[in-house]
Parts: sequence; C-alpha cells; structure tokens
Amino acid sequence: MLKPVIQEEISGCGIASVANILGKTYSEMKATANAMGIYAEDESLWSDTQYVRTMLTHAGVETSAGEIPFESWDALPDLALLSIKHHHENGRNFWHWVVFKRLEDRGFVLDSASYLPSNIRTDFSEMQPKWFIEVTNT
Repeated sequence: MLKPVIQEEISGCGIASVANILGKTYSEMKATANAMGIYAEDESLWSDTQYVRTMLTHAGVETSAGEIPFESWDALPDLALLSIKHHHENGRNFWHWVVFKRLEDRGFVLDSASYLPSNIRTDFSEMQPKWFIEVTNT
C-alpha cells in the first residue's frame, strides 16, 4: 500500500514531494535537505524550482532541465513534479508541489498537504496544474 509523505512544515511541500519520489520519510529528507543548505522556511525557495532538482540529482535521479507546460493529464510522463495552486505575491510566483505518478496505466497525485482528507488524489479537475518537471531514472 502506498503511504504518501505528509509535509511537517507549512512550506515543506518540495521536501515532502522529493521524499515521496525517493521513498523516504519527511524527517529523512529534511535532514538531507538541511545538510545541503536547503530549508523549508527559506522564502527564496518558495518560488524556485532548482532546489527540488538539486535534492533529486543528489540522490541520482534525473529531471527535465526546465519546466514543461501542462497540457493534459494524459500527456504527463509516468513520474513528474507538478506545480499546482499558482498565485502571485509581491510580484513573485508561488505554487504547491505535488507528485504525479502513473502505475499500471492509472494516474494519481501524491499531495503532501496535511489538511487533505486523502493525500492520494484523483480529483484532477480541482488541481489545475501550470507546469511540471519530468522525473526519470528513479
């Protein structure tokens, strides 16, 4: 049974998403991130995509070089970091990281938000992604 990682900090969705991809706990991934100088509370990371790539690369996982515009759920690769809940604050873009995964031709989203009734989501019409980062070689 798949057990999604729940973020333990309000701004820890990136760390939790990487933990979901790597099969780590939140505390394991947070310790690794902190050792790399990556902290969930660092506001400069809240509108940055490089730090999740850095954590994945450190674990030997490859990612797409750039963000790929979202076109449809069917067009997504089998594993991707997905940006949802896009908004602007003080001229900066912000979003929430989730993980899209496809197993046996069935897609779902691992969403680390602690307030959700279920962290395995298939309510695709509610999420409205803007772009994704493809994840390969896991």
